[in-house]
Amino acid sequence: MTTDEALRPQSLMLSFLGDQVLGRDVCVYSGSVIDVFGRAGVGEHATRSTLTRMVGRDLLRRQREGRRMYFGLTERSESVLRDGEQRIWEEGAVNRHWDGSWTLLGFSLPESWQRQRHDLRAQLTWSGFGPLFGGLWIAPGETDVSALVTELGLSAHVKIFRAHADAGMDIGAMIEETWELDELATRYEAFTHRWQHWETTEPAADEALALRLRLSTEWLQVVRRDPRLPVKHLPDNWPAEQAEKTFHTVYAQLTPLARESAERLLDLVPVRPEPQEPL
Repeated sequence: MTTDEALRPQSLMLSFLGDQVLGRDVCVYSGSVIDVFGRAGVGEHATRSTLTRMVGRDLLRRQREGRRMYFGLTERSESVLRDGEQRIWEEGAVNRHWDGSWTLLGFSLPESWQRQRHDLRAQLTWSGFGPLFGGLWIAPGETDVSALVTELGLSAHVKIFRAHADAGMDIGAMIEETWELDELATRYEAFTHRWQHWETTEPAADEALALRLRLSTEWLQVVRRDPRLPVKHLPDNWPAEQAEKTFHTVYAQLTPLARESAERLLDLVPVRPEPQEPL
């Protein structure tokens, strides 16, 4: 029903936390997570391993209550989840309000810096940039990548500008040359194909929570790979709009049953302040 990528346990875990924990000052019992993830097709061992790894990466904190272990958010995971929340619910998949500006990033790295070049290109792609020319990358609108450039230790080798295209520039052709539009369109079409029938199909009560979890996870994976190019310069019948409509419709369809299921299945406790280190 959904892609292997969308079912990666950590991706599912972040979606689950965004739905059930973010903004509520609560921690969730590990057994509840195992139960819900089992309904989403993830085994107990994989779920426990994911919880442990995420604690190690400072994406989760543990809180013991009697014999039970509960998990809550850290500052790092809250930041990640807020970013995902903004991407889905505020920015969306269709950029109808582009102001005509571009962010240009030029870099020049020594030939021997292959790893640094690979890391920079990967981060730029993730941030919505495409390669205009070899060392010159471009993204629509104002895209702030100064922090990631600093984190990679490349500030001295990177220059960033804001720009507008010349009046005679064929922006549509430039977009098709710079980004893999066919691949992105295929992702949107596949999402619509997988989920559209749930617009009119009601799941079993205990299936709704796991379904909504898988829906949200896959949708975020799709939109995070979308550089939010201006829709007026994209091919006709660009499939993002239909896919986004499907996401919102199915999400709304699943939500009442998912909330009822969450109330039955989830054991939540308030966050306790972590003990302070002695001076």
